[in-house]
Order: sequence, then structure tokens, then C-alpha cells
Amino acid sequence: MSKASLSSTPVHRTHEGRIAIVTGAARGFGQAFSLGLAARGATVVGVDLLDLSKTNQKVTELGSTFRGFQIDLTDPEAVLAMAAAVDDEFHQIDILINNAGIADPETWDELNFARFSQVLNVNLNSQFLMAKAVTPIMKRNGYGRILNMSSLTVQMNIDVNIAYRVSKMGVIGLTRALSGSLGNAGITANAISPAYTPTMMIAQSGHEGEGEAVAQMQSIKRPATMEDTVPTVMFLTSEDAHWVTGQSFNVDGGLSFNLP
Repeated sequence: MSKASLSSTPVHRTHEGRIAIVTGAARGFGQAFSLGLAARGATVVGVDLLDLSKTNQKVTELGSTFRGFQIDLTDPEAVLAMAAAVDDEFHQIDILINNAGIADPETWDELNFARFSQVLNVNLNSQFLMAKAVTPIMKRNGYGRILNMSSLTVQMNIDVNIAYRVSKMGVIGLTRALSGSLGNAGITANAISPAYTPTMMIAQSGHEGEGEAVAQMQSIKRPATMEDTVPTVMFLTSEDAHWVTGQSFNVDGGLSFNLP
């Protein structure tokens, strides 16, 4: 999402004063979500193993505050230290978007346990670690919005992305567990599954270049952009979504209705 596209669309400052952590914020969906939050008044804390300077620049151009942490999200001590540093500076963490993830293009015969474990560690265990780190702060303040990234691939009968699909089904289970455990503390937890969207992960998964073909299976027959998913994420991380929790939403232009 560019500065121009944001400035051309009126945006209500629904997240004014909120402190939002976004994992995988260096590029792709994570960067798009960071800019959506910034445009709506949130302070953005970007967390990634990659360089965050571009996201920092874009968020700052929108007039918001950015803090970046370049850490390994599968390292429990690093995650706890990051959350403590954010709490020390802002005395609150209101929003967590668990977006970071990796793909695996291997078939079942190609997949080994080391790769399977790596994908689950990044895609699922990191979400657990992030939630464990921030929910005590959310509970202390009586408010929290957790948004976890799942995937439409959990509904597909395909012979690749085995570990990825297992991890993303686990994300749905984690989301429901968080919802049941945290609802009375004023914390909601939901998951989304975006449509096929051209990102670096798509390139890594072995499905690059399939956008037009996938679009023809959607009810809305055009390729998805990251901006198509941002409004749903902004709603689910806002105060208005106080009565929505434990849900998994397909934000997919109707693709899930038309899967073979």
C-alpha cells in the first residue's frame, strides 16, 4: 500500500492512541497492515528478521510513530525482551497482528522432518510466543486485539505446501484457544485467510504467476491485492470488533465458495 493510495482514500482514525505490533512487517502483508494501522492513528511496532527501514520510512511519512525490532520470532527470550521494551516505552500493547510466516514448496515425498519443524516453528510457534509475551500486558490494561494469519490452502486438496498447510490449520486452533482463554479479559482473537495475493511468499511457495487463473475461480474475478485485505484487518483490530472473537474469516473475493 503506497502513501498515494492511502491519501486518496478517506480514513477514519479508528486506532488513535493504540500500540500495535505487526510481525513480518518488513514487506508484503505485514507492511500493508502496518501502513493501514498508521493511517488510522496507531503507533506501529514492526517485528521481523529482515530489515525494517522501508516500513519505518513509509509509516513515518504517514505521520505515525514506528519502532522496529529485528529479531528471530522463534526465540522465546528475544520475543519476551521485545514485548518488555515496548511495554517499558508505551505502557501498553493493544494490538497484535501475527503475520510472519514462510512457505514450503515440497511435496510429501520431498518433505523432511527438519523442514516440517522449521515451517511450524515460524508459522505457528512464533504466534504462540508472541501471544504469550503480549497477553499479560493486554490483560493488565483490560484491552486487546489479536489477529492471526491463516491460509485458504487449508481448504485445498493439493500435493505441495504440506507443512505450511498444517501450520495454518494450527493457527486456527490457536486462535480459538486464545479466544476462549482471554475473552473475559477484554481481549479478542480472530484469524483471516486472504486470497491468493502476489507476495514474496507466493513466489517461494511455487505458485507465482497463477493469479489470473485463481481469479477466474473467485466470485470477484480479478487478482487480489494486499489492499483488499487491509480493511478487514483494520476492523478486526478496532474497538468496533469487540463482539467478534474466535472466528476465522476468508477474505478471498469468494474463492472459498468455488474451490473444487
